[in-house]
Amino acid sequence: MEENRLMALAKRRGFFHPAYEIYGGVAGMYDYGPLGTALKRNIADHWRRLYVLGEGFAEIDSPNVSPEAVFIASGHVAEFSDFAVQCEGCKEAFRADHLLEGKVPNPDSLEAEALATAIKEHDVACPSCKGKLGAPYTFNLMFQTKIGPGSGRVGYLRPETAQAMFFNFSSLYRYFRDDLPFGAVQVGKGFRNEISPRQGMIRLREFNMMEAEVFVRPDAKTWPRFKDVAADTLHLVPQDGKDLSISVSEAVENGVIKNEALAYFVALTKRFLVDVGIDDKRLRFRQHLSDEMAHYASDCWDAEIELAIGWTEAVGIADRGSYDLEQHIKHSGADLRAFERFDKPVETERDALVPVSAKLGPLFKKEAGAVKEALATAEASAIQKDGSAKLNVAGKDITVPKECFELKRVKETAHGRRFVPHVIEPSYGLDRILYSVMEHAHFEKDDYTVLRLPSRVAPIKFGVFPLMAKDGLDVEAGKLDAELRRAGIATSFDDGGTIGRRYARMDEIGTPFCITLDYDSLQDKAVTVRDRDSKKQARVPIDGIAKTARELLERGTDAIQGWA
Repeated sequence: MEENRLMALAKRRGFFHPAYEIYGGVAGMYDYGPLGTALKRNIADHWRRLYVLGEGFAEIDSPNVSPEAVFIASGHVAEFSDFAVQCEGCKEAFRADHLLEGKVPNPDSLEAEALATAIKEHDVACPSCKGKLGAPYTFNLMFQTKIGPGSGRVGYLRPETAQAMFFNFSSLYRYFRDDLPFGAVQVGKGFRNEISPRQGMIRLREFNMMEAEVFVRPDAKTWPRFKDVAADTLHLVPQDGKDLSISVSEAVENGVIKNEALAYFVALTKRFLVDVGIDDKRLRFRQHLSDEMAHYASDCWDAEIELAIGWTEAVGIADRGSYDLEQHIKHSGADLRAFERFDKPVETERDALVPVSAKLGPLFKKEAGAVKEALATAEASAIQKDGSAKLNVAGKDITVPKECFELKRVKETAHGRRFVPHVIEPSYGLDRILYSVMEHAHFEKDDYTVLRLPSRVAPIKFGVFPLMAKDGLDVEAGKLDAELRRAGIATSFDDGGTIGRRYARMDEIGTPFCITLDYDSLQDKAVTVRDRDSKKQARVPIDGIAKTARELLERGTDAIQGWA
């Protein structure tokens, strides 16, 4: 019931509604109205304050369409799939594991054969027509397109914003003056061709993400500001399923969270979510089970928010190791490594593949230089059983015959070493967070609705009212409204109906404060400010109203109670 009322409110007041409604709509796609767009922007801006300003991370902006090579490297082309089943009667398709929720444990971890067996054992029929379901089959969730006319180049709408931060590592590393750790962020669209999205704003085909990629040394997964969050308390659900309330420092010391950097961003995620309006008592961090942990991840925690539909994932914080950079190194041939300079030169010996130029040139022609460079940096492990060497040159696997190189023991003086950094990834679903914030802020009593949105994210900060729309009150209130907007404060001017109705309209959309200009204002040059949550009122001077408004937004109810 609460979910239905919230969705009705969102549609009626211009937060969000199903897209393309006049054409019958498209499942998994929503339009943001004026209030929803402002709320979404305010949430994202606070995220930027924490990550870009607070942590000093760099924000980038990359295209929504990427060439196929990017997603071959990342594994999305081969593995970014879910199992679908199609009704043999009505031909409607469904996501197989969703049909088994509550019937078998962790259905999303099952393969096709196990899904088929479970569907048969539990007599699962088509949800629409109760017809028989066909065999599960894989369905890749990426939207494919062509880049350019004619045969074109195969491309995909990106299913995440992360990849650009990996293949742009070299330029980012240079931007941070070749120093680790550092972080990059991107806020933007992701696209996933979900099989059967039926959860409103929770599962979308086009959605908004806020992702950070934090590049750290493999042997030093610490964080400079860890002490700032060390005493914060986290509600954790480790793999054993037992709820745990523990400080961030204890979680690291006891090995519950694998390393300090990962724990820091779990704590920062909690701070962010509470800041934007998530109820701390309905927030937890659940560790991925062994059968749902990505093969390259050493640890992963989901921030889950309790909603009317149950616990819902909104953020994933993972230690992804070196997987992403190594995949792009392998497939592109680019050097996406960092460099560590030694305090003193180090003498080393190694088995080197020394190129034989006279043989390389005639055989590889224009590619000879690139092959020679690849041989010079290759390890002896590249040599195959037949004596040839298998190398990756400019993203292509090349076999170099044994006569084109010699295996020699060489002495080298190393002034440093190159290594592939590891990545900590906090990945935020902006749409899910926005919906969760609205549900946690939504209160109804006796048909009176209030959205108790924090001031920092509320779409409208002040309602501005003349007591009556006459006698010059409307003109003076209009001037006050314009002054606030010029100061960068979002307002809503309203002179229709009774003051009570105007308060109700503002309460319903989460506006934290209202200002009323009355007949006394023409004499004493003061206005009445009313607080949404406490309902307290105070008289404040019109002169300096923008400064007063900023103080109210910063201090909230505390400020108005001090003036009342």
